[in-house]
Formats: sequence, C-alpha cells, structure tokens
Amino acid sequence: MHEVLPGIGISEKDWAANEEKIERIKPFAKSVHIDICDGKFAPNETFLDPKPFAKYTQDIFFELHMMVEEPESYLEAWAKAGFRRFIGHVEKMSDQVSFVTKAEELGEVGLAVDGKTDLSAIKVDYQDLDTILIMTINAGFSGQSFQTSQLDKVRQLSKKVFFPLEIDGGVNADTIKEGLDAGAKRFVSTSFLFGENPSDRYQKLLEVISDSSAE
Repeated sequence: MHEVLPGIGISEKDWAANEEKIERIKPFAKSVHIDICDGKFAPNETFLDPKPFAKYTQDIFFELHMMVEEPESYLEAWAKAGFRRFIGHVEKMSDQVSFVTKAEELGEVGLAVDGKTDLSAIKVDYQDLDTILIMTINAGFSGQSFQTSQLDKVRQLSKKVFFPLEIDGGVNADTIKEGLDAGAKRFVSTSFLFGENPSDRYQKLLEVISDSSAE
C-alpha cells in the first residue's frame, strides 16, 4: 500500500504554526509526519514540545522523524502524546539496538539515513524494523531540491526488505514517480503540498501513484 504523508514541523517554530498546518490537512490526511530538529543534528531548531500534539493524535496517525542527538531520549514523551511511529537518524544515535528495542515497546520503529550516509551505517537487523526512511535531500531544512541519486539506496533496500520504504525531501508530482519506480511506498511531502491548496496537492500526488500503479 502506498501512502502520502504531509510533512509538518521542520519550518514551524511554535505550536500555533504547527497547529495551523495540522488543521489544514486534518480533513483529508490519515497520517502525518512530524519533523523535529534540535539544532545539533543540523543547524535548525524546531518546536520540541510533544504535549500539544495530543489534541490530534487520537484521530490521525502521527509519525515522528527525529533529527536529533540520541533520539531514544525523546521516545517516551512523544509516545505519551500519542505518536505511533518513531524514526530516528543513525548519524546521531550511539546505540541503534537500544533505540529499536525501546521504540518497539511504544509503537512502530524505523531508522533514517541522511543523504550523505551509506546504508552500511545501519547496524541492526532489517527484520527488527518497520520502515527505513531515505532522505532525498540533506536533512534539516525544507525547500531543497530532490536528489535523485539517493534513490539508489531505495533500490538496494527494495531487494532485501518487505516493509514499506519511505522517502523524505523534495517530493512533488514529478519526483514521486521516480520514488515509486525505485520501490518507495511512503512519501513525505512538505513544500510542494503546502505550496498552494494542500488538499488539491495531496490528491495530485495520490493520482500519480494511482496512474503509475495502473501502468
């Protein structure tokens, strides 16, 4: 099953900005991807308080993408707020096994690989994961151009795993087709989706998926 997830959080510095976007996608999106960044993983710091999100997590599936040092330390608080999938970056994670073990107790677990990072940086058994997220930009900021070269990682993984592979960064109505062809199943869209009417943009992405699946 293919899925489009609106990406929220990377450019929003306070709760009001996050909530405004959640309200815009709430009528049509079943899942949402929330980015957090601590200013150490990348030179960007986002809104980092999980508590206000609890207002929405009963009605929408919330996925947390942690661009932070030691993402394991964030798990409990965000799970308590109702988040159900937790994706941490291998680049700032001292113990991948511990992170995966803890996250599995709280929901679904995934590892993320930044654009400059090789897949060999993943040190846990793929069978212990529910997803792997491949950054198709350099993590930390929205609005960057899609890096087609990163899809080689998706192609490699698609031959080895059966869970959905996710791409994040520069996803629009053109690049989503490239991701589909490479084997990705989940697509995080931020700048494109919120560029105009989010509902129309969301439907456009779904149409590309549907058309590609029919080919």
